[in-house]
Formats: sequence, C-alpha cells, structure tokens
Amino acid sequence: MKLKTLVAAVLIAFAGTALAQTTTAPAKGALKADRAAVKGDRQAVKGDVKQLRTDRKAGDKAAVKADEAKLKADREKLKADREKLRADREKAKADAKAAKQARAAKKAEKK
Repeated sequence: MKLKTLVAAVLIAFAGTALAQTTTAPAKGALKADRAAVKGDRQAVKGDVKQLRTDRKAGDKAAVKADEAKLKADREKLKADREKLRADREKAKADAKAAKQARAAKKAEKK
C-alpha cells in the first residue's frame, strides 16, 4: 500500500514539473505575437493620422469623416492589444515563478 502511494506521489510530482515547463513555452510565443500585433497597430494608427492630415489639407470632408472613424477603430484595437500583451506578460511572470518554485521544491526533496 505504501508503495502505491509513493509511486502516485512521484508521478504527480513529475506531471506537475512537466506541466510547469510546458506552460511557459507557449507564453513566449504569445508574447512575441502580441508584440508584433501592437507594433502593427501602431503603424496602422500612424498611417491613419497621416491620411487624415492629407485629407484635411485637401478639404475632402467625407474622407475626413471616414478617416476619423478608421483612426478611432484602430486606436481601440491598439488599446485592446496592449491590454492583452500586459495580461500575457503577467501570466508569463507567474508561470516562471511557479516553475522556479517547483524546481526549488524538487531540489529540496533531493537533499
């Protein structure tokens, strides 16, 4: 009976460390994708502002209205992507901390 309990505890320990290691890998990819999305959103906003200025100088009121709407939508998208990036960063930090604690606990068990 004790042997089964010991085996179960070891399997759970290995599963926990394996899970901690696999959860940090996708987070790095997610962070990279989020950064790229934010960068693309910034470029879109810059382009929208440039187009808006051009249309204002030309006096095209209909195009100005459309540009303002597009600029507003792109700014909202940028804001949402920044919030997602922040959330993913926090998750990555928490995952790294959990993995570090798991390694420390495993090291303490070996002693």
